[in-house]
Amino acid sequence: MVEQVNFDSYDGDDSKSVSLSYLFWNFLKIGSTAFGGFMALVSVIENIIVGKRKLLTHEDMLDGISLASVLPGPLAANVVAYVGYRLRGGWGALMTTTAVLLPSFALVTGLAHIYTTTSQDNSTLDSVFAGFIPAVIAIIFSAAYRMSQKAVTGWKEIAILLASAIILANVDKKSDIGLYIPVILIAVSGLIGWFLYRHRVERDLSKNANSSPQKQFNWKSIGIPLTILVVCLLLYLVPLPLAQNSLAKLATTFAGMSLTLFGGGYVAIPIIEQVVVHTYDWLTLPEFGSAIAVGQITPGPILISAAFIGYKVQGIMGALVSTFAIFAPPALLMVTMSNILEHIKQSVFIQAALKGVRPAVIGMIFIAGIVLAQTAPLHWASLLIFAASLIGIWRFKLEVVLIIPLAGLIGLLLY
Repeated sequence: MVEQVNFDSYDGDDSKSVSLSYLFWNFLKIGSTAFGGFMALVSVIENIIVGKRKLLTHEDMLDGISLASVLPGPLAANVVAYVGYRLRGGWGALMTTTAVLLPSFALVTGLAHIYTTTSQDNSTLDSVFAGFIPAVIAIIFSAAYRMSQKAVTGWKEIAILLASAIILANVDKKSDIGLYIPVILIAVSGLIGWFLYRHRVERDLSKNANSSPQKQFNWKSIGIPLTILVVCLLLYLVPLPLAQNSLAKLATTFAGMSLTLFGGGYVAIPIIEQVVVHTYDWLTLPEFGSAIAVGQITPGPILISAAFIGYKVQGIMGALVSTFAIFAPPALLMVTMSNILEHIKQSVFIQAALKGVRPAVIGMIFIAGIVLAQTAPLHWASLLIFAASLIGIWRFKLEVVLIIPLAGLIGLLLY
């Protein structure tokens, strides 16, 4: 296991045989073709890195997935950063993450440019994006339901889910506290999770405890990265005299938000909606739905929608800054925490807190879907697209990358 976080550290005997150019070109190809979400991306990585090159083991990949699941940020991008770090240290993490996001970033910014320059006077494009909204709502509800099947198993989880949903639905989103509500809900639900589940988690961990002693770690080796992350979070939570549409505001907002997103890309929807729509008025709700839709049709993580939002605010530089800000802090946390992976896996507090956070987040996702549904065109086609999308997802197991374009085509024909 790597002992310190730096841009020149390697892990494992095979890592020295992997060039940075190899990592870049292979992950660029992965980022261009791995449609189908988190597990599709991980499966492709495992096929190349574990199956063909045998640079990591299956156990290494499972460790990376486990770590990504308990840390904030996009699961897929975090696993990519973990693999790059294990193979070529910090430079490897930078190379793999950049390469895997590059194709999606290019696609999203291109579509954002088309949207922002033509949608105001182009009824055809308006109809296409109007068709996206009901499909996105169906995708959000489906994702929340799938997540609830594992995370909501009893009355306690149902109570947390409902409380989170009711609070988010009734808070004044334009108020000064609106910005902090998602963060407060996550923090409080984590404490509730610790209170309710700590004894059960402790028993489960003791049953599965490894008899071998845990490796010691040096807190100094992760001190600087953790300090950077704390600063990012504080810059997000503490009001600063920054121009609302400035690049600095985009950077601090997305960097701070990225550290509150536990549980994958769909978790980001209600949190980002609160900030970019209700707090800063960067996008309208229909525009936000379009941003999510555009992010869904790329092979990258859902959070690549940040590029669309940034482009709307500050053009190409806004897209670059927003994308870097929302992916960099979680990736840095991922490679930092990989040094203490065993300690995190055995942490009663973290594991119990997540049992409380997960149902709260699911409740927030349901409410985000309901709020977005209020922006769908009042037209019978909206119900048709919504129902067809649900059937496509549940009955025919269609990928999102197919559903979104088809919904846009139907919108073009029917609206």
